[in-house]
Amino acid sequence: MSLIELRDVRKIYSAKKGEVRALDGLNLSVEEGTVRGLLGPNGAGKTTTVKVLTTLIKPTSGQATVAGLDVMKQPDDVRKIIGASGQYATIDEELTARENLILIGRLFHLGDKRAKARADELLEIFTLEKAANRPIKGFSGGMRRRADLAASLVNDPKILFLDEPTTGLDPAARLALWDVIRDRVSRGTTLLLTTQYLEEADALADEISVVDHGKVIAEGTADELKTRVGGQRVYVTVVDNDDVEIARRLVAGVANSEDAVSVQDRTVAAQVHDGTSALQLLLAGVKDNDIAVHDAGLARPSLDDVFLQLTGGKAGEGQ
Repeated sequence: MSLIELRDVRKIYSAKKGEVRALDGLNLSVEEGTVRGLLGPNGAGKTTTVKVLTTLIKPTSGQATVAGLDVMKQPDDVRKIIGASGQYATIDEELTARENLILIGRLFHLGDKRAKARADELLEIFTLEKAANRPIKGFSGGMRRRADLAASLVNDPKILFLDEPTTGLDPAARLALWDVIRDRVSRGTTLLLTTQYLEEADALADEISVVDHGKVIAEGTADELKTRVGGQRVYVTVVDNDDVEIARRLVAGVANSEDAVSVQDRTVAAQVHDGTSALQLLLAGVKDNDIAVHDAGLARPSLDDVFLQLTGGKAGEGQ
């Protein structure tokens, strides 16, 4: 059963230089109890999609439903069953973590007793008990994001929208939030997640939709999208900077095409058709040229490769 549906959704803004199509016929369907990752370059339309589904903006045309509710015709009903966390913390910095959560509980008409109990539950889940009575303005970035995510769960939503929830967090804080998100999904929550971190989508999403210029241009599991890029990659990391050009020529000799070769610092890599044979030839060339290497091997395409191939690595024009 699909809990999130968008059909031919467009969002058009007027600008001095003409129309800006933030969404341009976007189609999306998210099944109940799954995590859908929404990937795309800056300006591709990810945040606009979330804003439409959370009733913050109205689409110019098309149809959007959440749990069968029309986001344009039944916005109040939609808000009762969803939770949302944007790119930046939206909780009141002057209030404490506990006060913020209690306030949101009251706004959801939980009543004082239930609002306080729910606040305590969430403070424990997000390991914020010791900081519960401190104003948010004194929190670290990771603590603020945890408090903001806790605020999105006050009403125990069956559908959750997270727009780049770990932006700006250090790796440890990001992993901690991933654990909280996984736990929430294990309890049956349906999640739409936008992210700039491709490893985040790889780690959390059941399926991924790649968005560019306001429309979905590819969908599938991480493995399916990687297969779409095709082939394997050979790589070699040389010890000496002077050997990079020789390594580039050797890799180009086994690559699908010379354009497929990438060079980053002292690592040279490229897509190949037959990974095993290509690596054998590459290592033979390395030995013949007496090149010292730190590492060499085979790798499957990454989500970074998928992202760059599908979008060209360019930002879109939407929002």
